Amino acid sequence: MKKRYLSVAAVTIAALALTACSSGGSGDGGSVDAKGQKLSVWIMQGTNPDSTAFFKEVGDEFKKETGATLDVQFVQWADAHDRFVTSIAGNTTPDVAETGTTWTAEFADAGALAPIGDYVEKAGLEDDLVKGLKESGTYDGELYGMPWYAGVRSLVYRADVFKELGIEAPKTWDDIVAAGEKIKAAKPDMIPFAVPGTAEFGVYPWVWGAGGQVATEKGGTWTSGLDSAKSREGIQFYTDLATKYGFSTSGATTWKETDVLDNFNQGKVAMAIQGSWTPATIVQKAPDLEGKIAATPIPGKDGGISPSVLGGSHLSVFNTAKNKDLAWKFVEMMTTGKYAEEWASQTGYFSGLNSLVKKAMESDDPLVKPFATQMVDGGASVPVTPQFGAVQAKQTTNAMIQSILSGQKTVDQATTDAAKEMTQLLNDK
Repeated sequence: MKKRYLSVAAVTIAALALTACSSGGSGDGGSVDAKGQKLSVWIMQGTNPDSTAFFKEVGDEFKKETGATLDVQFVQWADAHDRFVTSIAGNTTPDVAETGTTWTAEFADAGALAPIGDYVEKAGLEDDLVKGLKESGTYDGELYGMPWYAGVRSLVYRADVFKELGIEAPKTWDDIVAAGEKIKAAKPDMIPFAVPGTAEFGVYPWVWGAGGQVATEKGGTWTSGLDSAKSREGIQFYTDLATKYGFSTSGATTWKETDVLDNFNQGKVAMAIQGSWTPATIVQKAPDLEGKIAATPIPGKDGGISPSVLGGSHLSVFNTAKNKDLAWKFVEMMTTGKYAEEWASQTGYFSGLNSLVKKAMESDDPLVKPFATQMVDGGASVPVTPQFGAVQAKQTTNAMIQSILSGQKTVDQATTDAAKEMTQLLNDK
């Protein structure tokens, strides 16, 4: 398997060039009569706004169209991978589930997912799928994950604090340090820049921003690049924000992304790497912060943009689903037309269809444009291989960062150990 990065710029160009070949958004790829049946669905939660009301509406429409009851269970992202592995082993998987883009190939490799390419082709959606999401949803030439949405992380900050202290949005790594120093001096009770120890996707931008690589593949063999000089430079800078400059807090050593978000909502954090979906969550949970937050692409070392993981989710049909047509009906309803647009609008994600990405790129919302810029000009992917799920399950990157933040290892020691473990895991079959 060759190393692949999501070609976000190409996606956007394709979207802008798109004509009337979209799905039309009806979500009506054929009627399904499933009166009295039930469809079990797992949807992830943790950093998204509360979607209970949204899925209540979807469930009502789903029953109206198919006669079937929609049984949605919300699963925390932090627990989801282990729960999937357990359910696959016990043959107790749901009919349909939201699968993270780094997991779909892994679950397909385990034989848990049903191919959906024929459904996509019949619905006329094949040419409208966002390329990167389609690639990560494809394994051994079969599509197992229907692109649902994509999100990207950028630098989110307190615009009111920046204005009060006369700080401009950072454009270089030195600008981040300068901004942090001003905030630290003026607001000692505020965390200038949160550096969480359990948030791997907040680490990779600094690796790429310094010119390093997470891992590369050659001749079928993967090699981690976390221990290269360039990768170490980026990791050193990121962890220095906490250990050298004191911009973070020791408690953040075990923080997840949800902990960063909670502390941001409480007014304790001035800057943090957060997803395009989080502004909606912030405003929902902390209404007093509306109009007081802003976003900017993650600065490159000396300017430009540090690439960020273009992550997201597929909707996958599991082999345990007794009625695959009914399962696809739900998938199509969620990923095309009205509900796809509503989901993107409510959450701050970008759709998995090129035709809907085009609409998002035309937005003049100041909390959409920076993320769109990051997505177009600075989107990247973790290694596209089923084995990357094992790296995430082992918490290789998080353990590396935690060991540095806690002072247990130097950057050189931690990256050497992490690269060795990642390389081994990526090549285990």
